[in-house]
Amino acid sequence: MKESNSDRAFNLLINIIVIFLLILFIYPLYFIVIASFSNPDLTNQGKVWIVPRGLNFDGYKALFEDRRLWVGYRNTILYTVSGTLINLMCTLPAAYALSRKRFLGKKVIYNFILFTMFFSGGLIPTYLLVKQLGMRDTIWAMILPNAISVWNLIITKTNFSQTIPDELADAAFIDGCSHFRFFISVVLPLSKVIIIVIALFYAVGHWNGFFQALIYINDQEKIPLQLFLRDILIQQQNISVSPEVADSLRYTANLVQYAMIVVSSAPIIILYTFLQKYFVKGVMIGSIKG
Repeated sequence: MKESNSDRAFNLLINIIVIFLLILFIYPLYFIVIASFSNPDLTNQGKVWIVPRGLNFDGYKALFEDRRLWVGYRNTILYTVSGTLINLMCTLPAAYALSRKRFLGKKVIYNFILFTMFFSGGLIPTYLLVKQLGMRDTIWAMILPNAISVWNLIITKTNFSQTIPDELADAAFIDGCSHFRFFISVVLPLSKVIIIVIALFYAVGHWNGFFQALIYINDQEKIPLQLFLRDILIQQQNISVSPEVADSLRYTANLVQYAMIVVSSAPIIILYTFLQKYFVKGVMIGSIKG
């Protein structure tokens, strides 16, 4: 079909808006990257816009020479990988069970789960529970309290309801297939998109995990990356030195702050780049109806 002048004008306007939003969202990330190895004085004076000026890698050098960075990275990767696996092991079977129409008591259980989405026990009862279970200063304190996200459970359940018809299950059961085998051999292979989406949701949550570590982890050998970066910022702000030394520390501190953002965000941004096509499709599938 031939486009009319109004269609061309509308498409042009949409393209302009999209390009503007793209620049609006991407430029801050780009600026942080170039500012992390630019001269802090030039950055503070607003002279760094498009390309880095006065190359300076002192921020990255200060970070990479600190052993705690590598300890934090190790712990964060451990918490993210193991936590995401446990999240999937809990969320996927529960979502499959709730998606089956013939599951007795489904509505009651589902309503109880929804209730926890709006009301929780609170910080102090949760802390006392974690402490009494002996999980303080362990990996389990970072994983088990949030083993299931109700929001991710709803998205997955909706996806299973739409993509796995009851007729397919009935045909499999007539041939002697069990629920477990049907779930492993049929449901999971047909649900790769939603699995990747919720895995990304969970992984980002674990990677950015900060508050739980602040509450439950005291052992410096077990703190995640985000808590280490917080400690670095606090140390730099609380140092009492002479004005001359303070200027030097402030110079390096600005570089370190930008470098910290790049170091902590780069892995997740890279991961999202490869998974974004599944992310958009999966979210749309799970958002049609609850």
